[in-house]
Amino acid sequence: MKKLLILFIAAGLITSGCRKIEVDGGTTTVNPGTGSENTILEGRITENRTLKAQYTYKLRGLVYVTNGAVLTIEPGTKIVGESNRNGGLVITRSAKISADGTADKPIVFTSEAATPQRGDWAGLVLLGNAPTNASFNGQAGVGEIEGGINNSDGLGLYGGTNPADNSGVLRYVRVEYAGYAFLPDKEVNGITFGGVGNQTIVDYVQVSYANDDSFEWFGGTVNCKHLISTRALDDDFDSDNGFSGKVQFGIVQRDSAVADVSNSEAFESDNDANGSSLTPQTSAIFSNITALGPKATLANIGNSKFLGGVQIRRNSSISLYNSIVAGWPQGLIIDATKGVATDLNITSANPSLWVQNTIIAGCPQPVVYSASPTAPTGATQASILNWFNSAANGNAILANVADLGLTAAFNYTNPDFNPSSAASPAAGGASFTSSRLSGLVNVAYKGACAVGDTWWKGWTKF
Repeated sequence: MKKLLILFIAAGLITSGCRKIEVDGGTTTVNPGTGSENTILEGRITENRTLKAQYTYKLRGLVYVTNGAVLTIEPGTKIVGESNRNGGLVITRSAKISADGTADKPIVFTSEAATPQRGDWAGLVLLGNAPTNASFNGQAGVGEIEGGINNSDGLGLYGGTNPADNSGVLRYVRVEYAGYAFLPDKEVNGITFGGVGNQTIVDYVQVSYANDDSFEWFGGTVNCKHLISTRALDDDFDSDNGFSGKVQFGIVQRDSAVADVSNSEAFESDNDANGSSLTPQTSAIFSNITALGPKATLANIGNSKFLGGVQIRRNSSISLYNSIVAGWPQGLIIDATKGVATDLNITSANPSLWVQNTIIAGCPQPVVYSASPTAPTGATQASILNWFNSAANGNAILANVADLGLTAAFNYTNPDFNPSSAASPAAGGASFTSSRLSGLVNVAYKGACAVGDTWWKGWTKF
């Protein structure tokens, strides 16, 4: 009888429509006879695991990779956030992600909705052990990442003392429709980096339709290349709490009708929320960025909540080289009104804030200066404009976006960000003589692309 009962039970398993197998970090639903598998990822992934390209994986709530585990994602894999569950993927300190796609098989994180909308899922969060000027519960150098990520086990904490920390690989990756506001000014972004170290690889990554920022760095030293921000709600590149990495080759494409109530920019940068003198100071270097705003022409108005292309404030000392800022109400904003005066980073004997070999085009107010109550002697709107226009800095202001000679930069559905010919002001004039640009690729052109460039094509989606 026992043998017969076992046979009946086995037969029932074989003929049933599906069965569930409990696995670490989720529930795998297997559909016998079809060869298909939908994997629900939930809770914690505590051991090395590989997500395979033939399956679609679903994030149910916040999924944490912990315990030093490595989450490997095969090229071409699709991961979706479950609707109405704020699904998201959090790579905690000392864990790693290996999302190493290819140009013809990018890895895609997106919404599961048939008609996706920004904010359909939470986003991708990488947390590491690199330095930051944040503090948490009185512990300096450790921060709590925004967005309700942290829990009683501290899985949302970031920061440490290892600038060469390694959180893994993001290469040929798209992140779409992510982000949500947990609390005002406490949002989850398309991709959030907290204390991520410089042994991490971030290259060829597009964030589209983010419900807050596309990319935000809280401290850390990670270097990034070939980043694209498409139609974000708030900011495209946001840097805080001592981020000191280098970012080269980036494209910002905005939707002129969509901006955030907090005022949207391509760059927003703070040393910290209070503009303190805490170290490490936010001092990231951005080079070869093409940051396109809502104004294809001066007559375009767009959403009134757009502020400007680059806002450097609250004692940040980020620098911008060999770049294009085009089609914003304001181009470059030096805001020294809160905390330690940001203008000191320009006017001191050893300046740490530089803007060089950069073009501002089609911005009604190209350079805007908001002085601190204790502004440095001689620091005025005119003097900051003169600093930008000085021959030593090699910058230029063009009246119209069309003066750049880009091919079809403001075509939303079929854009072309390349200079249309060698006669374009963007096709030459870059400089890498500054020692601060060591480690970057020495190219001749300003902005993200050369004439005929293809790096942003094929693996992307506009």
